[in-house]
Amino acid sequence: MALISLSRRLRRTPFSEGVEAAGVKGYTVYNRMLLPTVFRSVEEDYRHLKEAVQLWDVACERQVELRGPDATRLMQMLTPRDLRNMQVGQCYYVPIVDETGGMLNDPVAVKLAEDRWWISIADSDLLLWVKGIAYGYRLDVLVDEPDVSPLAVQGPRADDVMADVFGDAVRDIRFFRFAMLEFNGRKHVVARSGYSKQGGFEIYVDGTENGMPLWNALMEAGKAHDIHAGCPNLIERIEGGLLSYGNDMTDDNTPHECGLGKFCNTHSAIGCVGRDALLRVAQEGPVRQIRAVEIHGDKVPPCDRLWPIMVGDKQVGNISSAAYSPDFATNVSIGLVRMTHWDEGSEVDVITPAGVRAATVRETFWI
Repeated sequence: MALISLSRRLRRTPFSEGVEAAGVKGYTVYNRMLLPTVFRSVEEDYRHLKEAVQLWDVACERQVELRGPDATRLMQMLTPRDLRNMQVGQCYYVPIVDETGGMLNDPVAVKLAEDRWWISIADSDLLLWVKGIAYGYRLDVLVDEPDVSPLAVQGPRADDVMADVFGDAVRDIRFFRFAMLEFNGRKHVVARSGYSKQGGFEIYVDGTENGMPLWNALMEAGKAHDIHAGCPNLIERIEGGLLSYGNDMTDDNTPHECGLGKFCNTHSAIGCVGRDALLRVAQEGPVRQIRAVEIHGDKVPPCDRLWPIMVGDKQVGNISSAAYSPDFATNVSIGLVRMTHWDEGSEVDVITPAGVRAATVRETFWI
């Protein structure tokens, strides 16, 4: 496979030095920044994540900061999730939609103050959309990208590692809440969250200069807990039904198609730019939706394009992510399936690069 040529446009992260020292073997590009994808092997990284603890460079989850008197108004304009009861110190998973109700991003919103928010984004140029909305509506708000880079500690031993560095107060942080905790004289947002189902934290590291000192401190504290450098794991992500923007959903999909209807309070999210379109979608219901799909047979190859889901000669959906799961001894996948075949137990065929495979639709994911 051809190599990606490095340049200033492909941004390194505050933790790249540590990632390279840990023996990273593969990257992808995410928000024009390097995101590690494998250290030992995808399978070995998967097993270790479930059994111990890992340190992830997820600086590519860039922040869009909203600051000013109209910050909260702008945040509500971006999402159909009702934010009126959200408190300072909370994190919300929020679908971001355009004027047609199509998904633009599925970030985490971090409420720092009544007039200050971070939007921790998935892989799309959301900053430009947010700036456009703010300018077009003449809002009194500053929109920019701060020097803040997330560092994740994930796995069943994450609490112990974090307590060694930040103190036992970290154990009291509830899921999707954050606290301001100090490291090297600087306070950082520390949230109980992360892109895995194994538990853990995301540290929003304030200032590039603090990146490697914190990386080194966590790696040193983690030695007693078998810490390794890691990264979001493809197999575990699919098992848990964690969607990937750009892979499993795009602006062609509504939140309801993505199974995110529970995060849409369309009737009460007054001001959301996609509200009218989503009211129609909510009333009519989706005709296709994300489902777990078990693909039978030998290990499937990497899924780098959509694989058609067929019933006879009729296409009823697509597979967007797939991998072999060692724990469940089957191929796990994420698919968008038409309502005629999205029920539990529906038998379908999937056209993979390795040939046609029998598959079964599931209503729930594996973990």
